[in-house]
Amino acid sequence: MLMSNPWPAAAMRLALLLLIAALIGLVSGRVTLALLLALVLFLGVQIRSLIRFERWLRRGRQLRPPQSEGLWGSLYEHFYRLQRRHRERRQRLAELLRRFKESANAMPDATVVLRGVGEMQWWNATAARYLGLEWPRDQGQRIANLLRHPVFSEFLARGDWHGSVKVPSPLDEHLVLEIRIVPYGQERKLLLARDVTRLHRLETMRRDFVANITHELRTPLTVIQGVAETLSEQDEADPEDFQRSLELIREQSRRMSRLVDDLLLLSRLETDERKSAAVPVDVAAMLEVLAVEASALSGGRHRIELDIDRDLQLRGDQTELRSAFSNLVVNAVKYTPADGRIVIRWFVDDDAVHMQVVDTGSGIPPHHLPRLTERFYRVDSGRSGATAGTGLGLAIVKHVLSRHDARLDIRSQLNKGSTFDCLFPVKLGMRGLAASASSGTNRP
Repeated sequence: MLMSNPWPAAAMRLALLLLIAALIGLVSGRVTLALLLALVLFLGVQIRSLIRFERWLRRGRQLRPPQSEGLWGSLYEHFYRLQRRHRERRQRLAELLRRFKESANAMPDATVVLRGVGEMQWWNATAARYLGLEWPRDQGQRIANLLRHPVFSEFLARGDWHGSVKVPSPLDEHLVLEIRIVPYGQERKLLLARDVTRLHRLETMRRDFVANITHELRTPLTVIQGVAETLSEQDEADPEDFQRSLELIREQSRRMSRLVDDLLLLSRLETDERKSAAVPVDVAAMLEVLAVEASALSGGRHRIELDIDRDLQLRGDQTELRSAFSNLVVNAVKYTPADGRIVIRWFVDDDAVHMQVVDTGSGIPPHHLPRLTERFYRVDSGRSGATAGTGLGLAIVKHVLSRHDARLDIRSQLNKGSTFDCLFPVKLGMRGLAASASSGTNRP
């Protein structure tokens, strides 16, 4: 709405005031004095209005303007309208900024607004969590002072924003961040960082897997190929040498077969999203069979003992559980020196249902313990042949337990032995009578 021009009315009022003053001056014979007094009166009114205007501005422009007429009334109204328009615009901008911050904070990726040569203006909550930023302490700091990784420094110096770099978080070296920078506006950039730790780990595992499986398969294949070539070159082979060669081929073939079987099982456990079956499993009977098999594998070199609760059963998948428990028992036989003692325990306490394999072997150095369940990871990389296994046993154990909401706890002391403890939730354990009743109700 356009305002009318107040100046003609103001000029008319001033002219009327001077005319009245001139008439009074003519009557009194003091025209100059009358005009001077009229001008002083006019000036006093203007000063009074100016003081009221200044006071209104100083006291806060949120208040309604004081009542006034004429030029000052128009001035008040014009300022008040501008203030209201500015306030509404500021509220809209504040609302837009609030929505932007809410959206940025909801993003799963870290977002940092940079200006100039990399000074940080603003960042979202994810950036604070990934990069350790604290408001307002770090506002205005250069991002290069925070992320000092050589790869990121080279990325900044290069100034080519088409690619991205992967660097560890300054708060946690195990957290891998993929960082890219997007220029926008005038000397403005947006730094985006996302957590690629899992992808990085999977890529590392894939690379290690290819290297390890190549190594594991190369050895038996080389043996088989060498023996086959030796046999083909012999016209009249010695029967004993011939039998030894055949046995070597059979041994390496069995090793390859075990490796392939374990790889297929591990692949199924990792990719099958379905939960394991939850049927009553007679673990005590299973462990008794495993103890007999372990005795046969040991050949009398170890003392194998059972300490099991024969009335305790477990809800789970019998095939998967047997595979996991068998791997633990076989490992104990393989890595426990002769005349050692192996105890297989099965019991329940207030915290969990336990299946433990305790041995009196040489123990495992502490720095190896966190990595024992990785595929192909071995404490003694020099082991080879039949005694070394496939290197996948504990990885299979970990995945089987995970599918049963259980976990593997490994405790070991050098020269004293190791304990491999499978801890199942107490709710999965059940007594034999209850299990039998449950099984009976499922029969047709």
